[in-house]
Amino acid sequence: MLANLIATGLPIALILVMTGVGLGLTTRDFGRVLREPKGFVVGALCQMLLLPLVALAIIETLGLTGGVAIGLFIIALCPGGSTSNLYSLLAKADVGLSVSLTAVIGFITPFTIPLLGAWAVSHFSDGANPINLPLGKTFIQLLVVGVIPVVVGMVIRARWTAFAQRAEPWINRFSVVVLALVIIAICAQLGPKLGAAATAAGPAAVALNLITMTAGYMIGKFLLHRESQARTIALEVGLQNGTMALMITSSILQNAEMSMAPIVYSLLMFVTATLFTLVVGRKPVQS
Repeated sequence: MLANLIATGLPIALILVMTGVGLGLTTRDFGRVLREPKGFVVGALCQMLLLPLVALAIIETLGLTGGVAIGLFIIALCPGGSTSNLYSLLAKADVGLSVSLTAVIGFITPFTIPLLGAWAVSHFSDGANPINLPLGKTFIQLLVVGVIPVVVGMVIRARWTAFAQRAEPWINRFSVVVLALVIIAICAQLGPKLGAAATAAGPAAVALNLITMTAGYMIGKFLLHRESQARTIALEVGLQNGTMALMITSSILQNAEMSMAPIVYSLLMFVTATLFTLVVGRKPVQS
């Protein structure tokens, strides 16, 4: 029963999350990348390079292996979603930059995640229990649950704008409920191994979140000289798509141990993003 809940619930949750992303996007969000490329390039490099490199550094420093290492690396590959857009608004960050990064990177990662994920599985797997990430299946599944729902959401937004604006928050709330149920099911599936898995994955997930958020903010301040854009980049690298990571680790790879780092990260990121928003929200934004 738990396995069926995980296998069914995760794709549904991800479809809802990505449909919600699409409901908040328009074609103008893609055009903004060309009009203000510097902020986008810095944000994209932090998302696509900084996160995986920091994850690898943490894995090597802590001596992680097997499912914990793979799970941490996979969460580092998954892009942010509509949550980062919401927090950017609350933090008085550059919401346009946040939405542009969400829009474009969301279409790139279905190609990068299968390739880099397959490398991580091969590199960090225990030789006694080899695991394979099927490239074709992963790519198709990410397109079906990650890209097509965004396109559908954008079409709905273009044709029925008022409905899309009303539906977006409800879809996001429902997806959070489904994700919470799936997380409970994964924890129950681990049973007595839950404590050891959480202990092994917890410090690494905390380190990944805090280091990348801090580095993203500092890089944004140094290269862009705009407080609002530095805040956006910090939130974009600090709020990963935990639902997508869990779908890969639990539905495709069917490994509960790999899911612990994404679970811890998914729970922690709301705490750190909220604290970050409260702290920077007290400071004036200088353009």
